[in-house]
Amino acid sequence: MDLGHGKCWDTSKKDSWKTLLLLAYQSLGVVYGDLSTSPLYVYKSTFAEDIQHSDTNEEIFGVLSFVFWTLTLVPLFKYVFVVLRADDNGEGGTFALYSLICRHAKVSLLPNRQVADESLSTYKLENPPEKDSSRVKMYLEKHKALHTALLILVLLGTCMVIGDGLLTPAISVFTAVSGLELSMSSNHHQYAVVPITCFILVCLFTLQHYGTHRVGFLFAPVVLAWLLCISALGLYNIIHWNPHVYQALSPYYMFKFMKKTKKGGWMSLGGILLCITGSEAMFADLGHFSYTAIQIAFTFLVYPALILAYMGQAAYLSQHHDNTNHIGFYISVPGKLRIPVLIIAILASVVGSQAIISGTFSIINQSQSLGCFPRVKVVHTSDKIHGQIYIPEINWMLMILCIAVTIGFRDTKHMGNASGLAVMTVMLVTTCLTSLVIILCWHKPPILALSFLLFFGSIELLYFSASLTKFTEGAWLPILLALILMTIMFVWHYATIKKYEFDLHNKVSLEWLLALGPSLGIARVPGIGLVFTDLTSGIPANFSRFVTNLPAFHRVLVFVCVKSVPVPFVPPAERYLVGRVGPPGHRSYRCIVRYGYRDVHQDVDSFESELIARLADFINYDWHRSHGTNSFPEDDASQSNESSNEYSLAVIGTVAFSGIPAYEIEESVQLASISGGFSTVESVTDVIEMEPVGVVERRVRFAIDDESGSHSPADMHLQLQEELEDLLSAQQAGTAFILGHSHVKAKQGSSLLKRLALNFGYNFLRRNCRGPDVALKVPPVSLLEVGMVYVM
Repeated sequence: MDLGHGKCWDTSKKDSWKTLLLLAYQSLGVVYGDLSTSPLYVYKSTFAEDIQHSDTNEEIFGVLSFVFWTLTLVPLFKYVFVVLRADDNGEGGTFALYSLICRHAKVSLLPNRQVADESLSTYKLENPPEKDSSRVKMYLEKHKALHTALLILVLLGTCMVIGDGLLTPAISVFTAVSGLELSMSSNHHQYAVVPITCFILVCLFTLQHYGTHRVGFLFAPVVLAWLLCISALGLYNIIHWNPHVYQALSPYYMFKFMKKTKKGGWMSLGGILLCITGSEAMFADLGHFSYTAIQIAFTFLVYPALILAYMGQAAYLSQHHDNTNHIGFYISVPGKLRIPVLIIAILASVVGSQAIISGTFSIINQSQSLGCFPRVKVVHTSDKIHGQIYIPEINWMLMILCIAVTIGFRDTKHMGNASGLAVMTVMLVTTCLTSLVIILCWHKPPILALSFLLFFGSIELLYFSASLTKFTEGAWLPILLALILMTIMFVWHYATIKKYEFDLHNKVSLEWLLALGPSLGIARVPGIGLVFTDLTSGIPANFSRFVTNLPAFHRVLVFVCVKSVPVPFVPPAERYLVGRVGPPGHRSYRCIVRYGYRDVHQDVDSFESELIARLADFINYDWHRSHGTNSFPEDDASQSNESSNEYSLAVIGTVAFSGIPAYEIEESVQLASISGGFSTVESVTDVIEMEPVGVVERRVRFAIDDESGSHSPADMHLQLQEELEDLLSAQQAGTAFILGHSHVKAKQGSSLLKRLALNFGYNFLRRNCRGPDVALKVPPVSLLEVGMVYVM
């Protein structure tokens, strides 16, 4: 499988049935592994304690009716026909919905937002905004408390996805291996199932650092074989044991079930809801495939296979009432086929577990990108397949907790209760966020969004309430995990925002930087100094502290801001936003590097070389622009900025899409053929400019003639070559990375909660998690850390 950048399907062939069927086949291994293994444990969890299988078959038929309508309403109607359409440039998941909402309403809590971000090609709006904003949008934007509440809702969904990544491998592998109990005595199987499950889990987590791309081609065949297996078994059991079991699909059997079982039936819904575990993966993994491919795979293969599997089990159980203590999947499998089915089931459970583990890594990486999770090491296991990542710290924590859950619970009942609560919480969060998307992004009437919220929300609340009743029987685990993770994520995000506000209020003016010189005892040393900051304008306080204690800074100075934008991907040609800090002779620049929440961050070597190349492109572009060698439709407005200390920023592309390079520097400069790399169409270039302080960006077009050099003043060429030679010599002298080493303290008079969060919580996380230098992979010999105390 080639899960390429963003959607891996070729848009020129999106209507090709051959391409769609291939993608639908590939999606089986990535999207449906968890959902397809749910027949292993649904009936076993449902009949664990709350209800009993009686001779009247009202219970088993009622459960089958609930399973059928739950699978029909939630995965099919809600996800396939509605939620999958709420994609963010082809990406799905909790953060995709949050990103969409933040772009259509000013509810984001992310710092350093810029007007220029809205010019990104991926920052597109679903529909043009209406002139008259909806009342819901105005109400959301007006009340800041709702911004925080929305973020907490997103973090809750994220925490439950992480909890599901812990519980799904445990319950899937455990129930698959538990098929051995029918082939072994009760004295032996209880000592075999748990160790074998733990062994498989250890192997699964140990092999994570190799990535799934080497064995990914096996995932789809395994899940396909499993779906065909359970379909065939279901058909066999229906025909052989009870051909009239289809009558139980009527909603009337749900009514009879609840009337007879009453409270016990309501509590048993905590087991029935497990039939839709893994449905969220259809939306979360949307970016790897197309909407149509996922729709085809579920509607025409996964959904019928699951219905046949559940009907087959119900048909078998309707004729067997003597094995009420062993209700489960394997009891309905003919004896001669149990071992082959057991092997396929274990393989399918491993594939499903692998998908949810990879999804956990992905959502933690997204949380980290948006400043909602402490920094962790992210390893990209494949150069060809986008999104294949591995996080060592999270992997080993998941493995230890997963084994602890398996050993601690030792039965499907408790694991199912825990997993069910996590699944329903994620679905409730998705329903709430999708309702906002319907109003804010699709501009539909609020009554439509309210209908969606009430209809699907009521179904999910029913199941959620049933799960909460199992609090003491396993459901406490996801609640505890969510409480711990939400505390960590919220404290980290809160401190990150407060640090940014502190930097914003304590930044130094540009006049201060320009005044530094030999008269004040300040020396300029050879090399390039990269000063990392979260600010997009002004001089950060950590640099002023650096110069105060060490009265020298580098000949070429670059203030670098690596920021996240609420889009899944930022095209490489739009990633760098470059401008000057001060006049050209000061050799100071600002570079804003923008990443989406699913982008792969560059390693330090490629980042350093590309940053310097973009600086060279900008220098060339800026000299041609400011000295009038180009034909600017809006050149007068551009040049008017040069009189002030606030200089415009330009988007400097990394690749030229077509045509000849925008311009080339003469070979005598020693920087051989440095291309501007803008998006060109026959030597016509697009550059997005924006004013750093609240000015709307404008798109200008200019053409660089091949013979423009002959019309340019000689001194302009000399100054241009001199600046580029300074950049080259500074690069050869070496690059220093200047980063802030922060310590946070709550100011006097702060509340106890704030002091605990900042003085203890955040500082503990900061000391025990990876620092910014490790995250950026900065070589220790090139690192300069500036100590800063943030009093907030």
